[in-house]
Amino acid sequence: MTAKTISNILKGLANPSIAEHSQRFFKTGKGEYGEGDRFLGIRVPVLRSQVKKFKNTPQHEVIQLLHSPFHEERLLALLLFVEQFKKGDFKEKTAIFHLYLQHIPYINNWDLVDSSAHHIVGPYLDQKDRGILYDLAQSENLWERRIAMMSTFYWIRKNEFDDGLKIADLLIGDREELIHKAVGWMLREIGKRNRAVEKSFLKKHYRNMPRTMLRYAIERFPEQERQLYLKGMPLE
Repeated sequence: MTAKTISNILKGLANPSIAEHSQRFFKTGKGEYGEGDRFLGIRVPVLRSQVKKFKNTPQHEVIQLLHSPFHEERLLALLLFVEQFKKGDFKEKTAIFHLYLQHIPYINNWDLVDSSAHHIVGPYLDQKDRGILYDLAQSENLWERRIAMMSTFYWIRKNEFDDGLKIADLLIGDREELIHKAVGWMLREIGKRNRAVEKSFLKKHYRNMPRTMLRYAIERFPEQERQLYLKGMPLE
């Protein structure tokens, strides 16, 4: 199926009131992180229900969707790549991985990153050199830095924490709240699996962590302990 056909189908699912809400939720105003993004107004479960229908869309057509000015079309393109990556052989996975990195300018909001990075970048780099993640983590581009952090979720789910902790360390002083949230979230995920590992990291860094990052990281701690961290007096 062509990108144009898929685009027409999605436009038939559009809802102006949802689109208006999404414009605000995803910060599309002047100077905001999603400045200029446009929405059709399709909820994510509805969009995900379309993936099976279009899963055999050729890669060059998926790229056309990824170039769309409409957020939901770009998200669907990424969900299609996730599905194709999961089912693909090594050659197909390699092609999708490289296409993903080449088109990061279109992966330009937090939900687009979070729906794809740990499903494509993480698994592709498993058992390979992961230096590209550290390059992305030090990029001037907000979305490249978030991709670096969120890609480590793949290994965190496997109880492999080294890359997640190292990239979190690189991003401790980041200026963007969307990075603070991503780092805090991944630290929380590490803590769900091994609280001692998370607390060891926090012991070294909690004084210098942005408040939002710390709040996300300790969200699942017992309330008394959480308050002590927020007051700068954690139990040793």
